[in-house]
Amino acid sequence: MRIAWIGLGTMGHAMAGHLLSAGHGLVVHNRTAARADALVTLGATRAETPAEAAAGADLVFTCVSDSPDVEQVVLGHDGAASRMRPGSVLVDCSTIAPAVTRRIAEELTGRGIGAVDAPVSGGSEGAKNGTLSAFVGGTVADVTTAGPALEAFCTSITHLGGPGAGQAAKAVNQVLVAGTYAALAEALVLGENEGLPMADLVTALSGGAAQSWVLENRSQNVIRDEYPLGFRVALHLKDLRIALGEAAAMGVALPVTDLIASLEERLVEAGFGDEDLSNLARVPRGLPAHEVPGGSDSPEA
Repeated sequence: MRIAWIGLGTMGHAMAGHLLSAGHGLVVHNRTAARADALVTLGATRAETPAEAAAGADLVFTCVSDSPDVEQVVLGHDGAASRMRPGSVLVDCSTIAPAVTRRIAEELTGRGIGAVDAPVSGGSEGAKNGTLSAFVGGTVADVTTAGPALEAFCTSITHLGGPGAGQAAKAVNQVLVAGTYAALAEALVLGENEGLPMADLVTALSGGAAQSWVLENRSQNVIRDEYPLGFRVALHLKDLRIALGEAAAMGVALPVTDLIASLEERLVEAGFGDEDLSNLARVPRGLPAHEVPGGSDSPEA
C-alpha cells in the first residue's frame, strides 16, 4: 500500500516509522523539512508539499496540531486533496474539532475521496512502541480500508460512528485524562508533604483502585519535579477547549474540566506550556495562590 504521511511531530514521526517498518511505501512531508531526515534515511520519500506527498497515495495520513492546520494541509493551497485520487482515503490522526472533521469529510466525499478521523491516545510511549488506541469515525468502507495501516501503530482500534465520531470520543478521552493528571499531581504532592516514601507509596497505589496509566507512566515526573515531553500541556489545553466548546453547544456543564483548563492556561502563561502535562504538579507545589482560580494570598481562605 502506498501511504503519504503529513506531520512529523513527536507522535507523527514515530507512527510513520511503524508504517515504514511494516513494509508500506511511504512518502512524508513536514513543514520543517529536517524532521523527515531520519525516515528518508530508512527508505521514505520526501515531498516538498502536502499535494506532492498525496499524489498517487492510497491513504493520506495527517497528524498536525489543530483544526486550522488540518484544513490547510488538506484543503489549502498545495493541500493534499488537490492531488488525492478518487477512491483514496484521508486518515486524520490529529485531535481537532468534530465540526471541522465533518466539514472536511463532506468536501472530500464530494470529490470521491474517503475520510476517516482516527485521533489516538497513549502518549509518546504508545507512539514509539506502536501501542496506541485509536478513536475512529467514518464510513464502514473507509474505516475498513484504513484498518491495516492503523494496525501498524495501534493495538486498539474502535469504530464509533460516522465522520467526527472519533474526534468526539477523543474529546471525552481528554476530559477524563485531565482529571486523572490533576488528581495525580495533587495526590503525590500531598504524599510528599506528609513525608511518605514516594516509591513505596506509588507501589501501594498501583495495587488498588487508584491504579491508572497516568500513575504508572507519569508518577516519576511528579516525584522528581521534572516534566520531559510526553504530551505537551499547551496541546492538551487546546483539546480541552475543544471539549468545552462541544459541551457548551450541548448545554452540558463540565465544571471540573473548566477548572483544570484554567490551571493549564496559567501554566502556559508562566512559560511551562511545552512541558509534559504532568507539570500540573507545579500548581500544588506553588503557583502563587493569587494565580490559581479561586485562590487567595490568605492562608485562611
